[in-house]
Amino acid sequence: MTINDQSSATGDKSKAVVEQHIPVKNVKIHGNKNTGKARYAPGDQIYVRKFSGFFQKLRQRMNLVYFAFFLIIPWLQYDGHQAVLFDISEQRFTLWSLTLWPQDLTLLAWLFIISAFLLFFVTVFLGRVWCGYMCPQTVWTFIFIWFEEKIEGTANQRRKLDAQKTNANKVIRKTLKHSAWLLFSLFTAMTFAGYFSPMEALFVDVFTFNTSLAMAGILIFFTFATYGNAGWMRETVCLHMCPYARFQSAMFDKDTLTVSYDSNRGESRGPRSRKDDHKAKGLGDCIDCNLCVEVCPTGIDIRNGLQYECINCGACVDACNGVMDKMNYPQGLIRYTTEHELKGKKVHILRPKLIGYAVVLLIMSTLLIFEIVNRVPLSLDIIRDRTELARENFDGEIENVYTLKILNMSQTDNTYKLSVKGIENAKWNGDQEITVKAATVSTLPISIAVDPYDLDKYMNDITFVVEQISPESDAKIEQESRFFNKR
Repeated sequence: MTINDQSSATGDKSKAVVEQHIPVKNVKIHGNKNTGKARYAPGDQIYVRKFSGFFQKLRQRMNLVYFAFFLIIPWLQYDGHQAVLFDISEQRFTLWSLTLWPQDLTLLAWLFIISAFLLFFVTVFLGRVWCGYMCPQTVWTFIFIWFEEKIEGTANQRRKLDAQKTNANKVIRKTLKHSAWLLFSLFTAMTFAGYFSPMEALFVDVFTFNTSLAMAGILIFFTFATYGNAGWMRETVCLHMCPYARFQSAMFDKDTLTVSYDSNRGESRGPRSRKDDHKAKGLGDCIDCNLCVEVCPTGIDIRNGLQYECINCGACVDACNGVMDKMNYPQGLIRYTTEHELKGKKVHILRPKLIGYAVVLLIMSTLLIFEIVNRVPLSLDIIRDRTELARENFDGEIENVYTLKILNMSQTDNTYKLSVKGIENAKWNGDQEITVKAATVSTLPISIAVDPYDLDKYMNDITFVVEQISPESDAKIEQESRFFNKR
């Protein structure tokens, strides 16, 4: 029985509220309805039913904010450059005032680890809400469903359209839908590529057909990847490809907040009139309308218990609450709750696993902030002359030749002073002051000459020192090397 069937049976002539897009499966439900068990054939077509509810509005608004950030961030400018740019060709990552280089990959590793532990923390506390409210697969799927509805019509209209034989109307609507999907996928691919290539230049190159072959290949790949994932695969990605669905159970406990069906209140289920005393008939509050199954994006029946396919989106909660309102029953037959609460036991919000994740998150975040604050935006690479370790110059001094590569990791042009220590009376031959432009590397060939009487062994330890003198800063770096004597 659908929500419309139920409204008719109870004498309610009002229409179901229809605002949020929710997938339903075009399938037949087999078996005894009193058991609540539904069997779906793989590959059944997904259609969309609209309805209103608190959690669906919340998800819709969160999706909107998430998508807006995705679109806006690559266009943001900071101090004359793109605020967020992971420039792989130049091997530097820019995050507002911070520029990261391959030498700083440990910082990115820390960031990814912290993000993982944050996901674990949220999962222990709120279950799989990331999948239901913020996962890109979910966000893009519902955007594609919106295009589908606008072009092909309501769920019933789309179902009838698919059942029709091929005709002009069907071809036109299908062509428009897939064209809209592909154009939106291209726009998504261009925006995503803007995180790795200067955004303004990228859009100009695309619209003037002046992109490089490599960039064209990247855009084509991500266009069809988005089109396939959000347009065709949809819940298949969640069910069979997402690893998170497989290991989430290791983080759940009996106090994790999940979408659950209150079987003590709902059973035994069965259809009835709104005027009937269902308690006298031995029935629970569940009228077995199967709307909770029809609105589920992954096609499960939450009444059969928690399943790994559940993405905690709350669609069944809103649908069931709407039915309860029509029947004048209390809401919450399906709700966000815990296993302990369903069994009438005390719920423990603070528990060892949750506290453990919180402590680890705090420690790692503190270490990351400490490392960023104490990071020196300067790097020195020393390359020795490989043709001759040491030579004697015209003054009878022992001379070693070096090539210094000075990397300015900041976003301003800086002047540095260079020196060497470790051997007394060492002479520096070459420039000892150098100006390096922002986010660039300068190469400086120099030589160090030492009186052989000041050398007490064949291989001597020395240290090159680079200090920033303009603009005035405490940035300083030291790098060890070797000075060789002639045998």
